[in-house]
Amino acid sequence: MRLTSFSDYAFRLLMFAASNADRLVTIEETARRYSISKGHLMKVANELTRAGFLKAVRGRSGGLILGMPAQDIRLSQVLAAVEPDFALAECFGGGNLCLITPHCQLRKALGEALAAFIGTLDRYTLADLVLDPAVFTLPPAQPEPDAGENRSSSAGGRSTAGGTGVTLERVKGIEPSS
Repeated sequence: MRLTSFSDYAFRLLMFAASNADRLVTIEETARRYSISKGHLMKVANELTRAGFLKAVRGRSGGLILGMPAQDIRLSQVLAAVEPDFALAECFGGGNLCLITPHCQLRKALGEALAAFIGTLDRYTLADLVLDPAVFTLPPAQPEPDAGENRSSSAGGRSTAGGTGVTLERVKGIEPSS
């Protein structure tokens, strides 16, 4: 199971706002700190604001601040607000065409696993994720490639994190397969 990038960014934005609770944070600043798309983060911020997790302050010196205390924001609530669905398999959603559904035990096992996952997230609040603001240092500036250079990084066919040359497999502690 993997969360969507939308959910990932929602947790990151809330963590950044909670870790800087004494001031407004901006979408631009947050996008720079995490090296993620400002446009995508703007959509995430809008959704979190509609759900009441963030409050937007408009104007020249505006920004975002938590809409409620961090200890009142359960991670399960955030995920439920931003994740489109929890259909782990076809039999969880509408339009199920699987012929063995009436006899299959997989749905029960996956349902229990999903309940455990949500139950675990329900035990944690945003306050449990607060970090020292110093942790959010800006990433080093990447030199602009020459016009003749290839802008994509392949790392031998593996994805790289933010064009840094660090493979996602290495970041996650996965040994790359040959």
